Amino acid sequence: MLHTDIQALTEKVKKESGVLTRLREEIHKNIVGQEYLIDRLFVGLLADGHVLLDGVPGLAKTLSVSTLANAIKATFKRIQFTPDLLPADLIGTQIYDPRNAGFSVKKGPVFANIVLADEINRAPAKVQSALLEAMQERQVTIGEETIKLPELFLVLATENPIEQEGTYPLPEAQVDRFMLKLKVSYPNKKEEQEILKRMAHVKKKIAVESVITPEDILRIRDIVDQVYIDEKLSSYIVDIVMATREPEAYKLDVKNYIEYGASPRATIFLTLAAKAYAFLQGRGYVTPQDIKSIGLDVLRHRVIITYEAEADDVSAEDIINKVFDTVVVP
Repeated sequence: MLHTDIQALTEKVKKESGVLTRLREEIHKNIVGQEYLIDRLFVGLLADGHVLLDGVPGLAKTLSVSTLANAIKATFKRIQFTPDLLPADLIGTQIYDPRNAGFSVKKGPVFANIVLADEINRAPAKVQSALLEAMQERQVTIGEETIKLPELFLVLATENPIEQEGTYPLPEAQVDRFMLKLKVSYPNKKEEQEILKRMAHVKKKIAVESVITPEDILRIRDIVDQVYIDEKLSSYIVDIVMATREPEAYKLDVKNYIEYGASPRATIFLTLAAKAYAFLQGRGYVTPQDIKSIGLDVLRHRVIITYEAEADDVSAEDIINKVFDTVVVP
């Protein structure tokens, strides 16, 4: 019976994946290569998880997000984070109306389906804190009024590496709200030549059509929710997360390198992301490889390393890779 259900679900997945194929084609009008980046943006979209993109300037992080938003018939706002940005610039404020001697709410740019927080680490902590309620609770409190955000609400943030001048480290509580943190890398030589050919024009603009609606995304999310994950794989996910907290229990010699392991939010996000990734592969069930493929992006910003790890040139990614290599696959 279970096998029949999974087969039927896989057929449904394949049928719905055509919508995402059209979306991918539209994005590739503007973006050359970057399949890893596009796949992870889709995972965030389907699993209802915010995404943080990390990379040096000029790697098409902002262009990727704005192109994705333009290809969706949804409201889109871009917020350029700067050192003088205020929380009110983000969520809105109350304005006094002398005609009725009362206050009215002026909504900020966070009230959109897709919000691009550009160079998020260029603003101070008080601005990051203003995003916390919106990202976690899907609501914003302005004065005494609490306002719900749209059902489709996604924060896609870009950041330059922390070492660069004029940036602030993001608070850990803020970083943990992002389902995925992506490391965006340089294109290869062939892709760079194609970028040159396509983009090195002063006036030429590439138009992107809206090919998918928020309703389509919400419908696909319902199917992603149904993607089957075996109990053994659920236990495998829990083991992976537990191994970042109690490495010695899994025969991992990295305890001195880990200050804090991943939180329970990592367990939830890894499960949701694995389901969305399985959907993108055209399957109605999760495999161990799905978990391994998406695991680094879910965990890299949740394992806090010690000074000893930094001294020994051991990164959080090194530790996570060791966890995946050691924890027994069911």
